[in-house]
Parts: sequence; structure tokens; C-alpha cells
Amino acid sequence: MVVIRQAMVDGDIRPGEVFSASALAQQLGVSNSPVRDACMELVHSGILEVVRNRGFRLVYLDQEALDNVYEIRIMLEGPAVERIADRDLTEHEPPLREFVERCLAAALEVDTQGFLQYDRLFHLTLLGLLDNPKLVDIVDGLRDQTRIAGMHRLVETGGLERSAREHGELLDALVAGEAERSRDIMVRHLAHGSSRRPDPVDSSRSTH
Repeated sequence: MVVIRQAMVDGDIRPGEVFSASALAQQLGVSNSPVRDACMELVHSGILEVVRNRGFRLVYLDQEALDNVYEIRIMLEGPAVERIADRDLTEHEPPLREFVERCLAAALEVDTQGFLQYDRLFHLTLLGLLDNPKLVDIVDGLRDQTRIAGMHRLVETGGLERSAREHGELLDALVAGEAERSRDIMVRHLAHGSSRRPDPVDSSRSTH
């Protein structure tokens, strides 16, 4: 599934384009079954849709739809990092710091696959500290819906490095126990993918 997602980010599979699992499997040099299973998982995530008797199609999200998804992420991840900032992160800081450094290295090389890998690990590992697997699953699904358009936006605007550096800024605030600052950094970080510019304080209050 990682290979399929990367093909979407790279533009090898374009929004609205119909493809068959067998053709994609042949292109990737693997058997049909795992590719079809991976495609069905992406259907459940809202990334692909089934085209009867033809295969699958990459779902196109217009700007309003993207903005809505990012708004939901802000509502979830903003308050989440506030809670995380109240915890002792001594044990968790080293692996998180490694994700930050690897994500930045990938950003500097414009390595979108590496960036996505460590960006995902950083965000989901943070959320995992709240011991709520459902929250992690929901955010992971939302990330899947925005990762293609969001990555293209970051690359086109030269925002990969900025986004990667914000991970370090966020981790510093979390380790220092600065809950409000952590929330504001997360809101700003996620807002890069949206055409809306939410107020950090208002976005946090909207979740109560």
C-alpha cells in the first residue's frame, strides 16, 4: 500500500484516473491479490473509489473538501497536543526527536516518500501517547485523504522544510510543557494545507 500511495503523491496515479488492480500489479511487479487488497483499504479510507467493471479511481478533493478535512484535523490535534504537553515526555522524546530529524533531512532532499513516512510517524506517535487508538485511526484516515493534495502544495510552495522544522518547534514546546504554545504551533502547522486561516484560540474552543 505504501508503494501505491507514493505513486499517487508522485503523480503516477492522477485524480479522476481509472486503473485496474491487475495493471497496477503488473507495473509494480507483484501479484494481483495484495494490490487489490491495498486498493480496497484505500477505498475504505476515502482515497479511492470503485468504478464498476473497470477498477478504481483516485478521488478528487476540491479545495473546500480539503479545507474541511484540515479543519477536522485542527479540531482533533490542537487539543490533543495541549493534553500531551501536560505529560512527562522524557521517555518519549528521543524517538520523536529522531522522527523530527529524519523528516527534516528528507525535506531538504525533497524526498517526498521519506518526508511522508517520518511526518506520519511523528504525528501518529504523538497522538498515541494519549492511549486512544480510535483517535489515531481517525487522524490517520484524514491524513490519507489530504496527503496527495497537501504534499503537492508543500512542494510547489517550497514549504517542505518549513513544515519539517515546525515538528521540532512543536516538540520543543511539548517537552517544555507549554500547552497553549503547542496547540498554536499545531494549528499553524496544519493550516498550511488549507486555504482557511483559523484563529488558534477559536479552533481550540470549538472542540469543547
